[in-house]
Amino acid sequence: MSKQASGCCEPLSEEPLAAEEAAELSAMFKALGDPVRLRLLSMIASRTEGGVCVCELTPAFELSQPTISHHLKLLRQAGLVDCERRGTWVYYWVRPETTDRMAAMLSSVRRPVTA
Repeated sequence: MSKQASGCCEPLSEEPLAAEEAAELSAMFKALGDPVRLRLLSMIASRTEGGVCVCELTPAFELSQPTISHHLKLLRQAGLVDCERRGTWVYYWVRPETTDRMAAMLSSVRRPVTA
């Protein structure tokens, strides 16, 4: 007989993540698993209006512009940022609905209560 069946543990107060939601969120967190992408997201999020031009992001790194564009593409694919072309430059901004979703999931994780 399992411990849960015998009633030794309190039932879960919240539903755990469904497999599909866990897969979606893990892709977002995986995108942030690289320090360059985490810094890029932070730089983009620090701009309050109008987005950030890729030309403003590239000088902060000792990486080529194509490498920065690759990292930005991965952030876009994960749904963390969005962008639009304005003339010859591309501007990026954070998608708050996605970052809010990640924050909500993290805030639902609580430390276990010790007896």
